[in-house]
Amino acid sequence: MIDLDFPTLHRIGFKQHFVSQLAAAMPRHRLARVTSVQRDEFTLDDGRASFPARHARFVSTGQAVVGDWVLATPGQGDWWIDRTLDAFTRLSRRTPSGSQVLASNVDTALLLMGLDNDFNPRRMERCIALVRACGLEAVMVLTKPDIGSEVEGRSAQLRQRIPGDVPLLSLIPAQQLDTGVLAPWLGAGQTLVLLGSSGVGKSTLTNALTGSLQATGGTRHGDDRGRHTTTARSLHRCPGGACIIDTPGLRAWQPDADEDALELTFKDIAALAEGCQFRDCRHASEPGCAVRDVVDADRLQHYRKLLREVRRAEQTALERIAERGKWKVLMKEAKQRGRDKRGR
Repeated sequence: MIDLDFPTLHRIGFKQHFVSQLAAAMPRHRLARVTSVQRDEFTLDDGRASFPARHARFVSTGQAVVGDWVLATPGQGDWWIDRTLDAFTRLSRRTPSGSQVLASNVDTALLLMGLDNDFNPRRMERCIALVRACGLEAVMVLTKPDIGSEVEGRSAQLRQRIPGDVPLLSLIPAQQLDTGVLAPWLGAGQTLVLLGSSGVGKSTLTNALTGSLQATGGTRHGDDRGRHTTTARSLHRCPGGACIIDTPGLRAWQPDADEDALELTFKDIAALAEGCQFRDCRHASEPGCAVRDVVDADRLQHYRKLLREVRRAEQTALERIAERGKWKVLMKEAKQRGRDKRGR
């Protein structure tokens, strides 16, 4: 087993979770964390220095992503990733082709949203569902309170809509330090990921907390749509020992979740549903519904939409074909009833 300098490794997020996986490691192995990925080229950090590496062809543990811990060996003038250690969390989303892993070994997700035209409570709910399904703590961060509109009203709207177990902060990214309002989540050994639209302030916040010099961009005049300045995920170290993973703005946020994981985001609806008259209540027009008149109507509608997405993603190809056939029959019958009524 390789020698571990635990204090040094802890400052880039190493945890006891990985120790048992190192029993088979050889002295020639170099333990490091992936800090950036550019196609088949990786940047690794062992706590003392950063160095480039490539993925060995025979690795069976899959492609490493930012945040992964790997074992690398020297050869032919390069470092080669031999093995990726099993992660304790993997942040992923659903895509048309399957599941895409965005980052690994993350403790907390900071969900950034601007108090300008970027403000969208539904997108915040979707982000919370995404990260909670992956076992991460979610923290809502509202940016641009100095230039946004209806700042107090929008903050209150989000706080009223989202259950109180999700912290809500408002801050100006460029003015932050790792000893400020984010300090409770920036302890030594912690890893955070920043998620949000382009132009919301993710790279600016990363620069402020870590002293990095990443390029930042503003928003387009007129609609506040962000410019894509960050093009790849990257991990950066804070002075106090935490790590920040900056990410590009994502346009598609489909949670990689099942129905049970979705309930973690909508705990209020799940709790109220216990009082519904019918166990299969859809909270639409059924009598004795304990949810419909209590939960915000738009939040309830969004819950139904996410639930449909989750159920559809869990269906097999044959089940989806059968469901489409069923709806075609129902639509055909409805059209025939309409024609029959007009012919009377």
